[in-house]
Amino acid sequence: MKVAIIGTGHVGLVTAVTLAAIGHDVSGMDADEEKIEALRQGRAPFFEPGLQAMLEEQAAAGRLRFSPDPRETLPGAEIVFICVGTPSTPDGEANLAAVERSCIEIARHADAGVVVVGKSTVPAGTADRMRETFRRERPDGRFHLVSNPEFLREGSAIHDTLEPDRVLVGAEDEAGFDALRRLYAPLLDRGVPLIETDVSTAELAKHASNAFLALKISYVNALARLCERVGADVTAVTNVMGSDPRIGGAFLRAGIGYGGHCFPKDVAAFGRLADRLGYPFPILAEIARINDEAVEAVVELVRDAVWNVPGKRIAILGLSFKPETDDIRLSPALALAARLLELGAEVAGYDPRAAANAKAEVPDLVIAPDPYAAAEGAHAIVLATEWSELVELDPGRLRAAVAQPVLIDARNALDGAAFAEAGFEYRPIGRPALRPD
Repeated sequence: MKVAIIGTGHVGLVTAVTLAAIGHDVSGMDADEEKIEALRQGRAPFFEPGLQAMLEEQAAAGRLRFSPDPRETLPGAEIVFICVGTPSTPDGEANLAAVERSCIEIARHADAGVVVVGKSTVPAGTADRMRETFRRERPDGRFHLVSNPEFLREGSAIHDTLEPDRVLVGAEDEAGFDALRRLYAPLLDRGVPLIETDVSTAELAKHASNAFLALKISYVNALARLCERVGADVTAVTNVMGSDPRIGGAFLRAGIGYGGHCFPKDVAAFGRLADRLGYPFPILAEIARINDEAVEAVVELVRDAVWNVPGKRIAILGLSFKPETDDIRLSPALALAARLLELGAEVAGYDPRAAANAKAEVPDLVIAPDPYAAAEGAHAIVLATEWSELVELDPGRLRAAVAQPVLIDARNALDGAAFAEAGFEYRPIGRPALRPD
């Protein structure tokens, strides 16, 4: 099928390369001409495992091309995906201006009868506004609206798109359902479940899913605070909880909180949607409050360990919001760095992929070339993002570098006993601290 994709960010570019990989003819479009030029030269504008190789492979096969011009991208397409950003406004609403612009471009340049697929995360009811835009811009045209939310995770986006748990399609007519069945046939033929609903249900399901996952993270971080007060081990508690199939263990890991582009934005937008519909949903505000509290809890661990923060060197290992990405948007690690700098600390950070992005976001952050250099002369080390290379650090070598042997494991990802044996005071989240003999 001939597919056009508007927006080449994390969702749009991954969608483009994976649809090309399963055999479709894909054109990607973006208003950012610098990004388009990089893509035309075969360079992915962000890091995602497997993306660069797949981009090169599909471009070389002739199934993938890019343009900033809707007149080149949209005519002749059977399906047009809208994958533009929907950032938060100051009051938490989803900013849908780019979605509206995309609809106007489709109305002006796409063929009548095209299937328009919303893949950007939008509030329920957005399809109604899109339909109004099409009618206003092109009264004689017919567009088939579909909601096909993405459920990919940064760091495993290629896998999640090609091996999804399910494909969700909300459509308003059989033409929309039929087009998406044909589009995803290579996945459906392998047994991937297809869920078909109305458009509003599909739109709401995406926000509901992300908010619930964020709820699990905030729940376990609040639970960690209780464990610290009674001397319990939050990991042992969540192991018991997760053994219950009604609960499950996914997203029940205490730590420094969630970040990235999706969870914070989607929780806020879901709350604003509920407010506008006249049904306040206060648990959503509490999810965000507990998430902010998780960063402050790590700040308090640092303050307790080093006593006076001003003038102390704190090493933060891992700066991206999660492993296997260079994305630092709303990263808890950077929120921690900014807070410690505000308190007068010298903060040195290391990340395998996100260092340059982190420095641009927090200019006073000292970027180290490796984790041991970051730890040199440090009064405390914080593991903030559990990259595999950071989980496998040499405790003895790290101990030799520091001025004060304090290690705060803000992801509960390290072998605490090994670090205590090496001479560290090991402080995890929601678990008893370990001290050298």
